[in-house]
Amino acid sequence: MDSSGEGAGTFAGMALRGATRAALAGMDIVAPTPIQARTIPLLLAGRDVIGQARTGSGKTLAFAVPAVEGCDASKREVQTLVLVPTRELAIQVAGVASALVEGPRSTVTLLYGGRSARPEQAALKRGARIVVGTPGRTLDHLREGILDLRAVRFLVLDEADEMLDKGFARDVEAILAHSPSERQTALFSATMPRWVADMAKKHLRDPVTVEIDRDLGAPPTVEHQVYTIEKADKMGAVRTLLDERDGDPIIVFGRTKHGVKKLAKQLDSMGYPVAALQGNLRQNARERVMKDFRSGAAPILVATNVAARGLDVEGIGQVINFDLPDSEQLFTHRVGRTGRMGRTGEAITFVTSEEERKWREIERGLGRRFARKPWRARG
Repeated sequence: MDSSGEGAGTFAGMALRGATRAALAGMDIVAPTPIQARTIPLLLAGRDVIGQARTGSGKTLAFAVPAVEGCDASKREVQTLVLVPTRELAIQVAGVASALVEGPRSTVTLLYGGRSARPEQAALKRGARIVVGTPGRTLDHLREGILDLRAVRFLVLDEADEMLDKGFARDVEAILAHSPSERQTALFSATMPRWVADMAKKHLRDPVTVEIDRDLGAPPTVEHQVYTIEKADKMGAVRTLLDERDGDPIIVFGRTKHGVKKLAKQLDSMGYPVAALQGNLRQNARERVMKDFRSGAAPILVATNVAARGLDVEGIGQVINFDLPDSEQLFTHRVGRTGRMGRTGEAITFVTSEEERKWREIERGLGRRFARKPWRARG
């Protein structure tokens, strides 16, 4: 285990190609974050790695740099496969990898559902080298014989705690079975439950575990405000909080698709610049919502947990847990949307009497008790 070891303090101390260094400089990335400093040299050396660090710590670049470094442009075959749980995270990861690639951006290919598979099939036939995909669509291409993983040398499971959970585990296992057993494998996540490490033993060879922050709680740059509240008062409370916003983007998390649509519709009718993100949206609608959120056209995003992972938007000032999530891991991922990369943020959490038991379970899972006070209407 590498819990405290030293890593390269700068990218200059790593054995990187000149093109990769130039790409990093072009992205205004000067020094590696702790997770990057400690995992990139290990991955470049061919080691299997389990990397745990909080959201916003730079995990994507930690595996994207080795993926690009190990890519042989002369070979028209899939050499790296990155599996992620959501479309939004797939788009983000592919964007980072593409920015590092010298030459045609077609080197990096995206595979995800909710859109036509034909462009993906064409890209794979042209000879994709780095593939970033969600499990379902990746498995579809494998079963149809369009995707060939026999030449894969590097395989990454991003957000490993969700990738190995019940919802994805079967698809992930099927995909891994199509790749060479002698491949290099890396798992990255903000949280690393023990069962993930146990499952990793099946798929990784003598891995080095790098833990940057073992605490499942939110980063110290996030200030928590937890309120006991009546269910009937939650709408008034969220309106009060939105009226006090200072211009930074805000995410309001609901529990269900229907609840998110209803809440967004109510807020919109009251004049708030909101957009809703939930799993039933078509891909072009999801992309339009995210474009409006990033541009500031709709700076308030009402979302299900689909936005808790892989949503990388600069300067989110506040996260509001209108409804509690179902686990401490989801709580960590939700509040990790703010207070990223050293910036400060605020997490507001409402707890109704019906949610008392769930909140105690979340606190117990985090190993942390939060100060709580009753919500009182302001003004």
